[in-house]
Amino acid sequence: MVGIPSSAFFIALERRRTQALVAGDLAVVESLHAPSYELITPAGAVFSRERYLAAIAEGPFYTAWEMGEDMRVQATAEMALLRYQARLHFPSGKVVHCWHTDSYALQGGQWQAVWSQATAISAPRS
Repeated sequence: MVGIPSSAFFIALERRRTQALVAGDLAVVESLHAPSYELITPAGAVFSRERYLAAIAEGPFYTAWEMGEDMRVQATAEMALLRYQARLHFPSGKVVHCWHTDSYALQGGQWQAVWSQATAISAPRS
């Protein structure tokens, strides 16, 4: 029976992935995103892996990615889901506060992101 990696493993993997996205480290980004990867943005746009990698390569796409301390992980031996609040910073100066959910799958002995979805959180009303 295959063991299930710890929550700490997946949190570290997500930090590595997001740091590579901000840094524009295409080698790491490519290795951590499955060929079938899709991103759903807070605005509802769908990015295929190819479109997302092209945007990262044109960069910078993100200027910072802040993860909240509220990261939660649900995992089996072959799939994992991560959910947390994040602040995504863009070169335009725009900052998006969102819930971020990522699904990872064990493919060919390597954990790769297969789906990501960000849901914008409205600013609290004064």
